[in-house]
Amino acid sequence: QVQLAESGGGLVQAGGSLRLSCAVSGRTANSLVMGWFRQAPGKEREFVATISIGIGITYYADSVKGRFTISRDNAKNTVYLQMNSLKPEDTAVYYCAARTYFSTSSYAKSEFYDFWGQGTQVTVSS
Repeated sequence: QVQLAESGGGLVQAGGSLRLSCAVSGRTANSLVMGWFRQAPGKEREFVATISIGIGITYYADSVKGRFTISRDNAKNTVYLQMNSLKPEDTAVYYCAARTYFSTSSYAKSEFYDFWGQGTQVTVSS
């Protein structure tokens, strides 16, 4: 069974940076499609970024492109989300997610991810 554990959330001022980590157990992170989603109060869960199996092709939501970077450390079996130039609208609970296959038509859809972490709060103050 795959287990995901996020860490690294917190309170940061607008323009600042945070790095979220997602520790993967039960399977190697390199054999999974890993994604980050977020959910703000009163809003639907939305896609943030994903990294494919193997060579690690990355995809981003337009709202974070150029500011956020998803990466994977195979030696540590951990996936990261580096968040720079944070904005108040980035405030949300951030979730790490995993699935066993990649699809260009569904990588941004949360219902296609099989495993989820518990979430970590990110708050950006103005």
